[in-house]
Amino acid sequence: MPADVDEAIEAELARLRSMPKVELRQRYRATFKVDPPKAFGPDLLRRSLAYRIQEQAFGGLDAATRRMLNNLISQHSKGKDGRIVMPRRIKPGAVLVREWKGQSHRVMVLQDGFAYEGKPFASLSEIARLITGARWNGPRFFGLRDNGGEAKP
Repeated sequence: MPADVDEAIEAELARLRSMPKVELRQRYRATFKVDPPKAFGPDLLRRSLAYRIQEQAFGGLDAATRRMLNNLISQHSKGKDGRIVMPRRIKPGAVLVREWKGQSHRVMVLQDGFAYEGKPFASLSEIARLITGARWNGPRFFGLRDNGGEAKP
């Protein structure tokens, strides 16, 4: 992105800061092609316009982020208590530790799977099965999902 584009965007964002509410509402209508919600005060109008200006200049959210936000909205609308549970993401290099029958088990998160006792695994469930000898949901076994109760070692 050329520096003159960045400067033009900065100047446009600065103009929003001093714009009165009437002008912000006009600009919102021109930008979004709809009337702004009545509940939007000057601050929210400025934020909405600033986001759109930057989105048009630098690009919007990537597909994965849009998909995650849509899932959260869907989850919220279906939820009984209105709570949103953010998906947990574990990054490569993280180490998961699980105590099982008095023994500590360490799993390294890799770019494309997991490593346990020096061997690669495609899923945490495989590792949980190796540790316990029974079928387990791997993310639940390692505490990455709510299990509605504690596992008994």
